[in-house]
Amino acid sequence: MRHVKMTEHNTLLLDWYDRHHRDLPWRISPPMAAQGQLADPYHVWLSEVMLQQTTVQAVKPYFQKFLARWPTVVDLANAPTEEVMAAWAGLGYYARARNLKKCAEAVAAQHNGIFPDTEEGLRALPGIGDYTSAAVAAIAFNRQAAVVDGNVERVITRLFAITDALPGAKPLIKAKVAMITPKDRPGDFAQAMMDLGATICTPRRPACALCPFKDHCEALKKHDPEHFPVKAAKKAKPVRLGAAFVALDGQNRILLRKRDDKGLLGGMTEVPTTEWTARIDGDHTDASAPMVADWQPCGVITHVFTHFELRLSVFRADNIAANASNHGWWEPLANLDEQALPTVMKKAITQAIPEAFKAAKG
Repeated sequence: MRHVKMTEHNTLLLDWYDRHHRDLPWRISPPMAAQGQLADPYHVWLSEVMLQQTTVQAVKPYFQKFLARWPTVVDLANAPTEEVMAAWAGLGYYARARNLKKCAEAVAAQHNGIFPDTEEGLRALPGIGDYTSAAVAAIAFNRQAAVVDGNVERVITRLFAITDALPGAKPLIKAKVAMITPKDRPGDFAQAMMDLGATICTPRRPACALCPFKDHCEALKKHDPEHFPVKAAKKAKPVRLGAAFVALDGQNRILLRKRDDKGLLGGMTEVPTTEWTARIDGDHTDASAPMVADWQPCGVITHVFTHFELRLSVFRADNIAANASNHGWWEPLANLDEQALPTVMKKAITQAIPEAFKAAKG
């Protein structure tokens, strides 16, 4: 494809972005960027980590809450890990929160609270991979980096009618992005590609008539944009079984404990559970409860993780003696919203105590 066409692509897109960009709390608008103002690297990094496999609408309140509580990366580095995990609770993919804390600590200790300004320097930080390093380098430091997320993959596979299936097509997609990313305004270009995928070049019923690439899109010429991106067939997710035990004492308190720091949901808070086994005859009854009590079945909750589906049988017992368990602690129900409870644990607690989180909110 001729170089002039590559230039035309980024010109068309940036013109569109100047008129139709989304206003987001971590973003510098095009007029401000035109005056030489760059986004705060801390804001860009924090938002990009939060946005991984999470929607913009879900991220906004978390981003604002984190900034209000920890205005700088040094503030975040100095925060107790338990408080960071609790503030992250509900956002999912909790390894991101652990890596967020480690990265903040590295920036504070090794770089005097200043983020490196190159992809290579950023990739050397804990928890920062190819995508995040490219995004921060382009948006916060004006580096000509090829930024590719799911929205960008969709735009590029349609624009060039890439028939190779994902994830195998990723290197080709990144090469195409690198070809059309301009030296001037690479950060705006990256954000424009994301906005285009999020608002125009959507997975279903893309608004092709409004797209700045409509006269150049190979998928549109073939009259089948929704065919792209091509994806390899997904394997069925395995099912794991287990049991969750919601224990209450006589003072409106619930038994909680902390999960191991490593592994799935590492460092998060939970009610006692059994192991989660793939065996259909696995232990998902009250036989392995944390203490002997009158455990009442409350039904089953289902939660889908990235690699498996979990089905937890939920049991509840009331009026447990405060010294009945040597593991965990008794937490007032009114404080539940302050705990680092992942969504699956909130589901289990709600299954046993429908009013639990209403009580926590007062």
